[in-house]
Amino acid sequence: MTRIISINVNGIRASARKGGLDKLAALKPDVVCMQEVRANREQLDEALAGSEFAGTKWSIYLADAEAKGRAGVAILSELPVTSIKASVGSAQFAKSGRWIQGDIDTKVGPLTIASAYIPTGQVDTPKQIEKYAFLDAMTKRLRALHKAANNGGNQALVVGDYNIGRTELDIKNWRGNVKNSGFLPEERAYLTKWVDSGWADLGRDFAGEVEGPYTWWSMRGQAFDKDTGWRIDCMYSTPGLASKLKKFEVDRALSYDTRWSDHAPVIASF
Repeated sequence: MTRIISINVNGIRASARKGGLDKLAALKPDVVCMQEVRANREQLDEALAGSEFAGTKWSIYLADAEAKGRAGVAILSELPVTSIKASVGSAQFAKSGRWIQGDIDTKVGPLTIASAYIPTGQVDTPKQIEKYAFLDAMTKRLRALHKAANNGGNQALVVGDYNIGRTELDIKNWRGNVKNSGFLPEERAYLTKWVDSGWADLGRDFAGEVEGPYTWWSMRGQAFDKDTGWRIDCMYSTPGLASKLKKFEVDRALSYDTRWSDHAPVIASF
């Protein structure tokens, strides 16, 4: 069995202080993909020191953002990594800390695994334009990964904080968000296009047509206690890998006071 975790850590140093790394290690992952690391390599190593992920057992790869304290994506692997790419393929996002992918030898064969952090966006601002530009670049990369898998290359898994709810089942309060970034028709169309072109949304496929299961809840109010959340932490895979999925889990905290991020880890076992 190969277990892969994706988690928006909401700042790796804050997560480490809250015991998040110990909780991640307890989930027994083979690969951990992180988003919103908000640290350079020195700061990441300091945060990991003393945890299960320190030392030579784990290979650590980081694409940090040029803007300090922003974004940042990482791959932590206990399995052999044969290559790393730290860009989605667009010069605009070369130093944005929003994409990193590695070729990793796993028990289900060699996989290309990517950790992605799609911009949040904001309607009628440059942030939304940036979001669409990243989605365009990501669409090209997904097309290339899917083509490689079809031609006998690595199966691929693209995980991360997508910052988009694809369907009404993915957001508890979807009616109140139809004009907000994260649930705009134009954004959702990208994800629908990816699924229609052959990418499997593992979380939705495993759960079925049910509300959620949600992966993000606001830290304000009673969003967590009332399960008023968003399913935005996703894993999309090529069909050959999707056929090997055994289990998909959302590691929701038992209570508000035990949360170490505003996101929950999502776990795929193959």
